[in-house]
Amino acid sequence: MVTLLREDFARAFGHSSSNHFYPVLQQSTEVHSAFEGWSPRAEGAVYRVFVPLSASAGHAFHLEPETGAKMLGRNFRVHVDLECTCVREQLGDNSMLCFLHHSKEELSRKQEPSPLDTLCAGLYLDVEKTALWLYRSVRADWLLLPQSYHRHLMLLPSSRSCKMQLSKGKESFVVEVLFGVRQGDSNVFVSSQPTGVHFMPSTTWCETYAVAEASCFRHVARQAPQDIWHCKCLQLLTRIATGTGFSTYALKTVVMHLLNTGTLPHWSRRHFLQRMVDILDYLRCSLDKKRLDHFVVGNQRLPGEISLPPDLQRVEPPNLFQHLARDPNTHREAM
Repeated sequence: MVTLLREDFARAFGHSSSNHFYPVLQQSTEVHSAFEGWSPRAEGAVYRVFVPLSASAGHAFHLEPETGAKMLGRNFRVHVDLECTCVREQLGDNSMLCFLHHSKEELSRKQEPSPLDTLCAGLYLDVEKTALWLYRSVRADWLLLPQSYHRHLMLLPSSRSCKMQLSKGKESFVVEVLFGVRQGDSNVFVSSQPTGVHFMPSTTWCETYAVAEASCFRHVARQAPQDIWHCKCLQLLTRIATGTGFSTYALKTVVMHLLNTGTLPHWSRRHFLQRMVDILDYLRCSLDKKRLDHFVVGNQRLPGEISLPPDLQRVEPPNLFQHLARDPNTHREAM
């Protein structure tokens, strides 16, 4: 249902946005636990869709790292530049005027404004303004979707994403649309997704590996036998770990490491208990060493279809258990 919905939204949004200079929405990707098949909560799961943004005609996005940021969870700003499009006019394309070489008065009379005037704070793309633009677009485009949905749409409060609840009778589910900008040609993006930080400037975009991780799960699904149970292992572990100090991300990382080094047929249903033991052994060993390497950053054994920016390929993988090395009490509790 969510997949069909996002495809129809993409068509409706593309049709209604053809005459403006807002960012261009690229093909979306389904990310995180609900789509990867291991959500710890069968009910109340949030279906997250990641939508890459590219610059509209006459504009370009350039990522600028924020100074002092650590390797894991680096923060960026998205600088919006104007590019000359006079050649298009010289070739007879009168669909747009060059933002660089026409006066503001002429531009304001003859075409829609630049995102520098609508979605930016200064020269930088603003997360909250972009989320508000998506909210308004979703509300308008909902009326263009096929009436066969017959579902009630309620937009939910969120300053850094577009979150909506769809309901029909007693059935309902929540979809959250995250958005961001690709780093080069890689599977790593800067994202609107909040990180739990109490205050984050609206021009700050956080590095995300969600698309790369979702690609790893799809790679496993293509290569593995039909009865592979890695997601059921992860789902059981995350349910057991609810309320403990172990994050679902740490458990997911353990399973991804084992999937990347083991033989996939050995993850079938009849090997379920042994794989659970393997996961717990890996976790125990990681706790003993107070080290759990990030799965994506610095991993030289990723599937070939998943590409990283050069600076993320060469670094030492960040340690997800660094906090245990710093705090003996937390480490003892984890053990």
